[in-house]
Amino acid sequence: MKYHVAMPSQRIVLGIGLAILLAIGAASIGLDIKSRLDTASVDHALAVLSKIADMRPLLHRAESTARSFAITGDQEFATEYQHTTGALMPALDRLIATVHDSPGERRLIEETRTLVERQIAFNGELIRLRNAGDDAGIVALVSREDRAATAAIADNLDKSVMEARRLLRARRADSEASGRILLAIDLAGVVLILILAAALVASSRRSRHELQQSLSATKATNEALEAAVAERTEHLVAAHAELRHSAAVLQSTFHSMAEAVLVLDPDGDILLANPAAETMLRYQRGMNVRQLGSLSVAYHADGVTRLQPKEMPSAQVLRGETFDEQELFIRPADDRSPMHLVVSGRSLLDTSGNIAGAALVYHDITAWRETEHKLLQSQKLDAIGKLTGGVAHDFNNMLTVITGTTETLVTSLKDQPALQKTAELIDQAAERCSELIQHLLAFARRQPLRPRNVDINGTVLDIARLLRPTLGEQIEVNSMLEQEVATAHIDASQLANSVLNMAINARDAMPNGGKLLLETRNVVLDEAYAQANPDVQPGLYVMLAVSDTGTGMSPEVQDKAFEPFFTTKEVGKGSGLGLSMVYGFVKQSGGHVRIYSEVGHGTTIKLYLPPAEGQAEIAPAPTAPLAHGNEIILVVEDDALVRNFVTSQLQSLGYRTLAAADGPSAMKMIENGQPFDLLFTDVIMPGGMTGRLLAEQVATLRPGIKVLYTSGYTDNAIVHQGRLDPGVLLLTKPYRKSQLADMIRRALGGGAA
Repeated sequence: MKYHVAMPSQRIVLGIGLAILLAIGAASIGLDIKSRLDTASVDHALAVLSKIADMRPLLHRAESTARSFAITGDQEFATEYQHTTGALMPALDRLIATVHDSPGERRLIEETRTLVERQIAFNGELIRLRNAGDDAGIVALVSREDRAATAAIADNLDKSVMEARRLLRARRADSEASGRILLAIDLAGVVLILILAAALVASSRRSRHELQQSLSATKATNEALEAAVAERTEHLVAAHAELRHSAAVLQSTFHSMAEAVLVLDPDGDILLANPAAETMLRYQRGMNVRQLGSLSVAYHADGVTRLQPKEMPSAQVLRGETFDEQELFIRPADDRSPMHLVVSGRSLLDTSGNIAGAALVYHDITAWRETEHKLLQSQKLDAIGKLTGGVAHDFNNMLTVITGTTETLVTSLKDQPALQKTAELIDQAAERCSELIQHLLAFARRQPLRPRNVDINGTVLDIARLLRPTLGEQIEVNSMLEQEVATAHIDASQLANSVLNMAINARDAMPNGGKLLLETRNVVLDEAYAQANPDVQPGLYVMLAVSDTGTGMSPEVQDKAFEPFFTTKEVGKGSGLGLSMVYGFVKQSGGHVRIYSEVGHGTTIKLYLPPAEGQAEIAPAPTAPLAHGNEIILVVEDDALVRNFVTSQLQSLGYRTLAAADGPSAMKMIENGQPFDLLFTDVIMPGGMTGRLLAEQVATLRPGIKVLYTSGYTDNAIVHQGRLDPGVLLLTKPYRKSQLADMIRRALGGGAA
């Protein structure tokens, strides 16, 4: 919008008027300067007249005092003469300086000064002669006096006065003329200013009217713009709120993801990482992929072939390669448990299509692999059982012919003792083979069972009495039987054989003597336990546990313990069919079997037997709500599957969790200042540091810290072996979520379980 102050013609008139006004002003300034100069000239002339007027008395006084001294000899006249002549010459010099710009006057004054000097010299000689008393000299000097010099001095002064007065009159006339002209110019300027002011007032009125119209139009435009801006602002605020909500949801999703997510720049620096990356990969702020990779050793899915640097997921994705669910096996450098990971990667491109970064997503499938391993192990045992059962069945058919034939041979060779003895040996071997076949059929779950309702406690007590003489005095046999144990529907003889086989294995694991403990208890295996053990149906079971204080089993031995013909005993000291028969009997009976063992810490084998008809109801869920909390719990467990299960259960109860695979790893976290409220640790762990030793070391760093133990061994076996003091809190595996919740609150001081 344009605003016009005046029309073009008005601007021309104003321009001409301003030009004239400037010319008048310039002329006025020039005349004013001339007037000032004229005034200065007048002042100069007046100053000359004043100085000449001052000069005359001095000259007269000098001459009169000199003559008076010559006549009277009075010394006062000599003193006054000296004073007068001392002021006379400087006054002449000042007068000469005053008229320096007037050559005529200056010449007259300089001639006057010369005459005055001669007159002063004459008077000075006259005074000297008078002081000397030379009257004749005075008379002679006076006779030679030049009276014309005095007259010339007076004449020159008169001429200077007349010239100064003439200049004064001329300069006064010029000043008055300049003043009149300056007044006329000022009056013309005032008139012109008044004319211009009137023109400006008229133009201003027109401009104000135009401006008012423009302002009205501008106001309307501004109102329209404000309405548009308000509408646009409302849209922007809504869009910003939606964007902020989306960003919050995205950030919350990113931070709550169970998968570890890394976002890289082209140089391999980590721009973004979620909390799962810190937990799973041990990422710390400021790391790049090379530093993160140094925390572990990466292998292909087989766990044997090491990944080359160019095969690392970060290197692949920064080259522009895309992949999904690439499986890795990671072995951490800090003694944490190995992990199975699947990685998906995508390159991030800029607007030009160049690689600007990458995104990697890591999913931990360690628990899934553990479950798969157990399932495969179960399937493997089933496959071996089917194969064994088929072979045993066919072999049993042939053995029937052999045993029947040898029996006929023994009867028919009564008259040939040597051959009869050979036939008896064949018959004995056939009998041994028959027993072996029965064991194989038991493992294959094809043995004929005669199940009935069995009092487990009574059966265990009977077996314990038989075991004491069988195992020898160096083995102490004890039993811990729950009074209300349910009746089980099983084959009693097969149960007795199973307990006997386990007891004999326990004896062999305790060559220098030890303790054997038999326990019974009603237990509930819940859905969570069934998910981790695919061959288990959740529900109520009767548990029969056999624990020893022997040498224990390594994880590799535990994996193969139920396979037929597998044994760690010397050749000729075991067939390897004892535990396989136990496994087959329990499975065929609809139960479950589990081994808990640590090298150097003994073994517990738990048989979970189905209860009799009418006693198989699932234990009702607790009516009270599960105890929750928000404390920090440090979970120390060497079994990765159990560790992941426990941490997830605790997190679902509201607790914050830290996890370590063994005692040394837990100590590193504690020494680094990691805060926590409860130590939840397995009793027996690899690496030379038990749970009890860990708790003792933690107590020195964190006095008063609360501790809850857990173990696959039964609580009676643990206390019986002296590993824990009486009254120490122990949660026996397996346990239900409600048991875990109650025991955690009890350990934290939140009430009894």
